[in-house]
Amino acid sequence: MEIKNEYYTGKLRVRVCGVCLQNNAILLVCHRGLVKGTDFWAPPGGGLAYGETVRDCLKREFAEETGLEVKPGRFLFLNEFLRPPLHALELFFQVEITGGTLKKGTDPEHSEADQIITEVSFKTFSELSKIPLGAKHSIFHELVDFDDLFIPQNRFL
Repeated sequence: MEIKNEYYTGKLRVRVCGVCLQNNAILLVCHRGLVKGTDFWAPPGGGLAYGETVRDCLKREFAEETGLEVKPGRFLFLNEFLRPPLHALELFFQVEITGGTLKKGTDPEHSEADQIITEVSFKTFSELSKIPLGAKHSIFHELVDFDDLFIPQNRFL
């Protein structure tokens, strides 16, 4: 599937994403068609709407994509995601699950027949390491362990 939705492409987007660890595993969402030729694993998150706070965006995105209610925690880092035709500035926050039931959610920018979320699951560091680099978010490419996600750094430079 090639990216056809103009909502994502040809412009700079601001995204808000959450890092959710539970029992030594990280919550990830698998999308089909966002990155050419492969599934793509990334933390839950999505586009910030005009007038929406980043914390409200994070809560909404987790509910839509995972069925979970979360409490946004501290800001972790900023990442620039640039894989044409996609370009985004991503704000990553630590999150804590407060309710809901984990399930494969939906993306409201797509029709029911054209959904791009294929799976939602917790992955251990070992499981994440086995996913090819091109099929997982760049924030995972040089991790030694999950603790690296909580060390302040400038990932976009």
